[in-house]
Amino acid sequence: MSLGLHNLKPAAGSRKNRKRVGRGNASGHGTYSGRGIKGQRSRTGGRNKLKLKGFKRQIQQVPKKRGFKSYKPKMETVNLRDLELKFSAGAVIDPQKLVEANLIKDTKKGVKILGDGKLSKKLTVRADAFSKSAESGIVEAGGTIELISKEKTK
Repeated sequence: MSLGLHNLKPAAGSRKNRKRVGRGNASGHGTYSGRGIKGQRSRTGGRNKLKLKGFKRQIQQVPKKRGFKSYKPKMETVNLRDLELKFSAGAVIDPQKLVEANLIKDTKKGVKILGDGKLSKKLTVRADAFSKSAESGIVEAGGTIELISKEKTK
């Protein structure tokens, strides 16, 4: 027998009839048709993605990146090692000088001096806040600390 289009057949077991759901309880796929009871996935078109209907606007307003963003700006920070590199001994350092030295961007948020690094020069440092390690590092080097008090506006 020669092979031709009229006598081609698929391999045995490779073709299956589709599952006919919702054709009565005797079929084994009646009542809920294999979808379970209630819920989004039991309904037409509810399997793929989330049905957004009236909830859509609310979901779109929530930012994609979750978490908390404080409205209180954090202070600009400067480490002792940066002061050691940028300033000479005996210098008086205030927020304006730190901006000029490109250690901070602006003075509006306030400036906090952190104690990372070693200070060997005698400096007078004026800032809004100091960490304990920064305080001890400046005083050990023979420098002085001055707190800038900002007037709080109501």
